[in-house]
Amino acid sequence: MSDVFSPPKRQEIMRHVKSKNTAPEVKLRSLLHKNGFRFRLNRKDLPGKPDIVLPKFKAVIFVHGCFWHGHSCNRGHRPQTNTDFWNKKIESNIARDKKDIALLEAQGWRVLVVWQCEIKKKNEDLLLAKIKEFLYSGNIY
Repeated sequence: MSDVFSPPKRQEIMRHVKSKNTAPEVKLRSLLHKNGFRFRLNRKDLPGKPDIVLPKFKAVIFVHGCFWHGHSCNRGHRPQTNTDFWNKKIESNIARDKKDIALLEAQGWRVLVVWQCEIKKKNEDLLLAKIKEFLYSGNIY
């Protein structure tokens, strides 16, 4: 299936895709805050500038968009056009994520990745339980 937008229009749309304060990040931060967790955002001194840093727990949380980070859910499917570009782009994102996680773990940080598709109102209790278990038990998912 070809793109419904012209190349210039698609370029304009993609230019406006944010990397900070995305809707999934804001929802997760709200959930954490209303449950008493305090955190820092996008610390530049840490590899990968994690979305959420919880210094008290020596833990970081990355909020990954399913499309951009190659998740295997229905939101993570790759486009059928310009496949070489998108495959290269998404594979490089995945490689960068693995490198950043390894560097953080080498520095003693615990890392949790929360996928965009996990952040839904109906999954809120499950997600909160997962995060609490990660923070309090040291388990990594």
